Amino acid sequence: MDTLNIAARGPVVQIRLSRPEVRNAFNETLIMELTQVFTSLPAGTRVAVLTGEGPVFCAGADVAWMKKSREYTEAQNAQDAASMAAMLRAIDECPVPVIAGVAGAALGGGAGLVAACDIAIAAEGSQFGFTEARLGLIPAVISTFVLPKIGMRSARRYFLTGERFGTPAALAMGLVHEVAAPDALEARVGSIAGEILQCGPAAVTAAKLLLRQVAGMARGEAIEHTIRTIARIRVSPEAQEGLGAFLEKRKPGWA
Repeated sequence: MDTLNIAARGPVVQIRLSRPEVRNAFNETLIMELTQVFTSLPAGTRVAVLTGEGPVFCAGADVAWMKKSREYTEAQNAQDAASMAAMLRAIDECPVPVIAGVAGAALGGGAGLVAACDIAIAAEGSQFGFTEARLGLIPAVISTFVLPKIGMRSARRYFLTGERFGTPAALAMGLVHEVAAPDALEARVGSIAGEILQCGPAAVTAAKLLLRQVAGMARGEAIEHTIRTIARIRVSPEAQEGLGAFLEKRKPGWA
């Protein structure tokens, strides 16, 4: 990988954006490699952790990439945007939980990257922003992933002002789940990964899928779907092991 550093620590895969010279900004290669990684994680992976190398998590679009886009036709821009959407979707629909460990700035597409992750922990002092309007653009592609996290009210302010905001606002709107001291960020992310590892791997994957499915269903359809889903899950080998371990006061086989 040219733009990523990847390391597996048992069932936890660490994925680090590795373009610190341009503040981990997006270009075609980074987008392609992130898509590839999140659609082909090694067998046995149970948690993916996404971080950035250097003082900035992700500053959004690479300046050189933006210069190229000025010469694109509308069709070329649509293709370019589709690649970005595919990357965010690969993270959002990754079968295992994805934890973002955010230190520094996450701007524009970088903030969208945070929103696509299941869990986001930010270091105190980090900065965020949906800054596209400052360039005469809009946060179009990332909006699909951002709106479910921050809601329409916050989007109507920050999409329209393009202003930067800190961790208190990011926490309040739901873009991040927790804020940690900079020197405690890695440990806190590791602790949350450890909590996930206590859960049944298939159950975690099924729960992540269920959230996405139910969000798009009408109430009655969702109720019927959840009834069928839990009936199937209860008779699965993993659920039988989990219930048996609980009743027998022992750890399940996956823990």
